[in-house]
Amino acid sequence: MNLEFEILNLQFEMSRIQDKARALIASKMKLDESEITPEKHLFNDLGADSLDFVELSMMLEREFNVKFTEADTANVKTVGDLYELIERYTIQK
Repeated sequence: MNLEFEILNLQFEMSRIQDKARALIASKMKLDESEITPEKHLFNDLGADSLDFVELSMMLEREFNVKFTEADTANVKTVGDLYELIERYTIQK
């Protein structure tokens, strides 16, 4: 497989992950998907509380067939952090 194809495939996979995660976040938080951007803080900008975050984490674990560790989720503050966490677990598979 050539490098260009691998890079394009990785970019496509990352975009797919972000699209799915954005839709789930928007649904859980009752927001429009356009409001869900990587720099948005889950708590300060999107209004999540700790229960929302736990429920959202569980939804994402089911959707992507992964299991996050408590240490991983403790470091998640923004939507972008959440994207990176999901990508780390799914792209390594």
